[in-house]
Amino acid sequence: MESSMEALVAHIQGLSSTPEEVAHLHSILKQSEESLRAHSSRLAPFLHQLDPSVHTLGYLYLLEAYLSGPISRQQAADLLSSVVDFINSCLVEQICLVPDKFTSVCRSLKDQVMQLQVPMRGVAPLRTAIRKIQSSSEHLTTLHSDFLLLCLLSKSYKAGLSILEDDIYEVDQPRDLFLYCYYGGIIYIGLKRFRKALECLHNVVTAPMTTLNAIAVEAYKKYILVSLILNGQVLAFPKYTSSTAQRNLKNHTQTYNDLSTCYATGKYSELEAFIQSNVEKFQSDNNLGLVKQVLSSLYKRNIQRLTQTYLTLSLQDIANAVQLRTPKEAEMHVLRMIQDGEIYATINQKDGMVSFHEDPEQYKSCEMIEHIDTSIQRLMALSKKLGSIDEQISCDPAYVTKVGRERARFDFDDFDSVPHKFL
Repeated sequence: MESSMEALVAHIQGLSSTPEEVAHLHSILKQSEESLRAHSSRLAPFLHQLDPSVHTLGYLYLLEAYLSGPISRQQAADLLSSVVDFINSCLVEQICLVPDKFTSVCRSLKDQVMQLQVPMRGVAPLRTAIRKIQSSSEHLTTLHSDFLLLCLLSKSYKAGLSILEDDIYEVDQPRDLFLYCYYGGIIYIGLKRFRKALECLHNVVTAPMTTLNAIAVEAYKKYILVSLILNGQVLAFPKYTSSTAQRNLKNHTQTYNDLSTCYATGKYSELEAFIQSNVEKFQSDNNLGLVKQVLSSLYKRNIQRLTQTYLTLSLQDIANAVQLRTPKEAEMHVLRMIQDGEIYATINQKDGMVSFHEDPEQYKSCEMIEHIDTSIQRLMALSKKLGSIDEQISCDPAYVTKVGRERARFDFDDFDSVPHKFL
């Protein structure tokens, strides 16, 4: 074993310069793969003889084999810095020869930091790994969801935005998309960016699926809660939602559907009682904090309803209407809503009267024009991208073959349906 490994290390050191040498080394390493795995526990000393910034391919083969074997907690802690150094210094052109092995090493890093309960240490390295293995920023890799999971566990929500703000058009595996959008939704919830959270959760719920999965069920529970906080209601499924989701999701989220129905009545005391009677369910789903925000949002929703009926109203009347204890509490809620731009109103401190106003936005300020222009440019870019994707699909041999078969079958059916007297 020692002599063969020394020979392999010599090959790695001598064949890592040019693309031709690396290709030859790759064939040697593939032949040695079984031997490396069989002796994984003895590979650590040989890793120290290699420079990951120069001998990336060989180092990756040895590191992946070593990590595939049994590793103690202490070994994991000692190895953590080596894995991080490798991810930071490895050569992109060499890891792209064996992306599955690179992904495996990164997943091992994720498992190690979770086992050691230091998820923060994996956030920056995984972000680096994603950028190295991506074909473009539009490509969703299998590492995206692992990165977002570590952001959640370490409460590094803002770190996740560096990945979440990319526009994704290429997906390798459906499960990657489900987890990416689900974790992304939770991160946006943590940042109180409920509109973006709803968008992510909406993508999970409406994604194509032939069988219902647990990720979609959990996403729909949060989708209901965020919808109530943001919009005060849960909209019906759009037409493009899969029939599987439309038929089955509500059956697995009955408590949340009942919560939505109770919320629609606008009665704070009834909603509070419903939540209290189902608190264990919400707690077991890790949604209790979000449910409490739903309860709090009912005050806001009821105040917004008042603005549609009255031009002026006293703080005492507002407190009575929305079931707040004192006019002071009503004033705090109204002030917060004015500050957040959720209502337009002024409070007369002298007589405690609130005057409700129309939206003062005239849509002609420089900021608004710039915002509209940015939105138009984004929509034009999206339209161009969709046109390009449609063209690619139309030229795909598998798609053309399938459409041809379908067309031939329909033509044959139409032929059979014509009365014989007309033939």
